[in-house]
Amino acid sequence: MLNYFLKGETGTRIRFIGLVLSTVLVLLSVVTLAQKGLNFGLDFTGGYLTEFTTSQSIELKQLKTFITKNHNGEFELTAQGNNHFQLREAPAINQSASNSSNDWQSAVTQSTDINATILSSAYIGSQVGDELFEQGCLALLAAMVAVMLYLAIRFEWRLALGSVVALTHDLILVLGLFSLLQLEFNLTVLASLLAIIGYSLNDSIIVGDRVRELLRVKLNASISVSSIINSAIKSTLTRTLITSGTTLATVASVWLLAGTPLQGFAIALFSGIVVGTFSSVCIAATLPELMGLSAKNYEVKIDSQSQALMDMP
Repeated sequence: MLNYFLKGETGTRIRFIGLVLSTVLVLLSVVTLAQKGLNFGLDFTGGYLTEFTTSQSIELKQLKTFITKNHNGEFELTAQGNNHFQLREAPAINQSASNSSNDWQSAVTQSTDINATILSSAYIGSQVGDELFEQGCLALLAAMVAVMLYLAIRFEWRLALGSVVALTHDLILVLGLFSLLQLEFNLTVLASLLAIIGYSLNDSIIVGDRVRELLRVKLNASISVSSIINSAIKSTLTRTLITSGTTLATVASVWLLAGTPLQGFAIALFSGIVVGTFSSVCIAATLPELMGLSAKNYEVKIDSQSQALMDMP
């Protein structure tokens, strides 16, 4: 592998450095996930969800300070719009924690400075959360299996394996980011992981198809596989960057303008597109080369009977 790095072209060296960087990031993400885990939202853990409005404008920080004085447990307060707030609480484990939920609601509704109106208050059971998490994981697993079957049929096994590794790399890095920053992991984020699978697969297929085409065209040419892969990446790079750039602009708009409910979804999708574009070049195209991909893998094998027929005058 070191020889591959030292004797390679500039593009090859960049791909190799990217592969090493990806390996380091994956290891760091796994360590982070093992130590800190994911910050599961109420969709999975269960708890109370309360929405309310205030009759006058108030800063989120000021409102949070007021509620803290009248709440004994942990909670998360987010602004949903103009004078519209949402408060999430963990499930009550004792009577005093259960009473604290009513205490803060009474405090915000009776305070003349806040004068809040409770719009809705619902409890999400942990059993429902467990079921949602299980179904979400099954959906993720089913998507991965479908992708593997598709790649196994479409590509030579080295290119197929490179695409699968790139896909796994993207998911691990996104999960590692959410674990590191302790961002809330809810159903919308899980849905974004399914979207990342499709987007990452699209990038890898574009590069893989071009590599396969050039290997077939230059089957008898004395050109190294490394040069062929570099040419394939160069020919698809403009299309990849334009597609990724326009998609990132759309996702960034959702991130900045759609509000808190879709913020986790947008962050996951944004980071997934970035690492997906990166992995399609540094992993999906580089790993098959390290595993011995060559133009000979696309030679048409002719049996002895067919060869005899071709040799007949």
